[in-house]
Amino acid sequence: MVFISEKVQNLPPYLFSQFQQRKKQLENNGVDVIDLGIGSPDLPTPAFICEELQEQVKCPENHRYSPYSGCDEFKQAVASYYDRRYAVTLDPNTEVLALIGSKEGIANLIQAVINPMDKVLVPDPGYPAYRKGVHLAGGVSVTLPLDAKKGYAPMFQHISKDDAEEAKMMFLNYPNNPTAAHAEWRTFLDAVSFCRKYNILLAHDAAYDLVTFGKYRAPSALQVPGAKENVVELGSLSKSFNMTGWRIGYVVGNKEVIHALATLKGNIDTCQFMPIQKAAAKALTSDLTAVEKNNSVYEQRIEKLYLALTELGFHTEKPRGTLYLWVEVPKGESSLSFANRLLEEAGIIVTPGTAFGDNGEGFIRISLSVHAERLDEVIRRLKALNKRR
Repeated sequence: MVFISEKVQNLPPYLFSQFQQRKKQLENNGVDVIDLGIGSPDLPTPAFICEELQEQVKCPENHRYSPYSGCDEFKQAVASYYDRRYAVTLDPNTEVLALIGSKEGIANLIQAVINPMDKVLVPDPGYPAYRKGVHLAGGVSVTLPLDAKKGYAPMFQHISKDDAEEAKMMFLNYPNNPTAAHAEWRTFLDAVSFCRKYNILLAHDAAYDLVTFGKYRAPSALQVPGAKENVVELGSLSKSFNMTGWRIGYVVGNKEVIHALATLKGNIDTCQFMPIQKAAAKALTSDLTAVEKNNSVYEQRIEKLYLALTELGFHTEKPRGTLYLWVEVPKGESSLSFANRLLEEAGIIVTPGTAFGDNGEGFIRISLSVHAERLDEVIRRLKALNKRR
């Protein structure tokens, strides 16, 4: 007797876990493996957030169930953040919902919006959780290619009229994982207009909205006039405040969709631990100095590795956001073969571009999630590998 559902049995293999298994095997054999595969910040959560958590944990009332949609302090902090950062007004009671990290929110949002066999436009290359979430909801993923020649902007012209008319949702993600591409306001204007024309819900994953460099400031999809009619935006404190393990995020925008998602989640979970929500509220209402310090560190790392890769003959663009470099693999190699060679011959884990879709072929994603001294070792190993080519 088989107790496993077909949708779980038919999930494609998760490349990240395969590389982690091989990493463990190599480390057991004494290999010093440097992991640049997963986008998990190595910098500590800012002290003022940890201190707030400690204070909130001391309050007995915070150990009760959270309101299902999130505590008032957190939802009001999200609304305040959007007002200050984007001049977007949100009703914290109807247009803001707390999430147990945005990855959970993505999966449950799809469940709340689509019916089996509904179509969802998914960016390629793109974060694998979109396509996996559609699969688990019984939907059909339709590839929305991103144009590498135009900063990985969505190629709406490649969506057939039938697919556009039958699609119920579209995912976008800027600053982009994995390509590190950034978006200007015009990108969202075009996307909202396309979705409005075909009555599609636009779900913008803004997990890296605060991880930006130089003078670039990432816009919000909700800044497009009238966007709340057909847009929700997901946010996370994981990357911007180094809070990946805290599992706290939010979704904002269209109140009917927010209500539907809240209804679904109310039957699945009871929200996040209230002290975490209240510490996250402290983070979002701060002056963001801690975020700027983090970004300065990431920018220095990017500059170091970008220069080294360029000198070694690799082609990559210097990003204006995210924790990643999106690097072309050497001619004659595939994304997977080169990623495997880096692991086996240099002890470096990177993510093959094909983990993010067919259009990721020919690239690897490098995460800048190790300190400068380890990056120096990465560069040394890359130079040694380059000499053996």
